[in-house]
Amino acid sequence: MSSLRLFVAVLPPDSALRELRRAVAPLHALPGADRLRWTGTDGWHFTLAFLGNVDEELLPELHARLARAAHRTDPFTLRVHGAGRFGGRALWAGAAGAIDTLRLLAERADAAARRSGVPMDEHRRYSAHLTLARSRGTDADLRPFVEALAGFEGTPWEVGEVALVRSDLPGGGAPGERPRYEVHASWPLGR
Repeated sequence: MSSLRLFVAVLPPDSALRELRRAVAPLHALPGADRLRWTGTDGWHFTLAFLGNVDEELLPELHARLARAAHRTDPFTLRVHGAGRFGGRALWAGAAGAIDTLRLLAERADAAARRSGVPMDEHRRYSAHLTLARSRGTDADLRPFVEALAGFEGTPWEVGEVALVRSDLPGGGAPGERPRYEVHASWPLGR
């Protein structure tokens, strides 16, 4: 049986990605930046639910349930905002705007996957973030990077769809290699 490595996400528009790229560029010159594995702008997204490897036979039901979740959620406004870190492992940009709606959409995506038969990890409270960099092995001091981006305020945009994204790990996921992302399917928000 064949499977796809998938996640559900909100994808920022190109204009938001350009703004963030301009804000992140100076971080590459900070001390310790060379000890981080920077994500490419093609991988910048707000993950709603990570599904892992999904058997292809589950896809029709998953698509139907994600479509219902999208249609039950009205379009909403979001912007990239500030920065944070997960310990010394990951640097991220945050989100502001209709965070409650984003969180509701994440819960609906998680429920759609579960009800479709996708084995999901233990449910955790949703934390909206867009990963910018990961440490290479050992924990890194990410505080200077967080401080440099703390005041970042992106331009608001309307989230109008949810995407099911395929993630391929080149070379079997060798260290330092970036995954490749491809939109597998998407659904408009609202009725």
